[in-house]
Amino acid sequence: DFPEVFPEDLPGLPPNRQVVFQIDLILGAAPVARVPYRLAPPEMKELS
Repeated sequence: DFPEVFPEDLPGLPPNRQVVFQIDLILGAAPVARVPYRLAPPEMKELS
């Protein structure tokens, strides 16, 4: 639908860049144990 927006051939991968990323952990901390989203009771029963 939009040939002028999306080229036929891709030029390749983007150049490698230095990215500084880290997650600092807290000593003795425990992961949060909870469901990432709510489920209806029948869905919850199906998973268990």
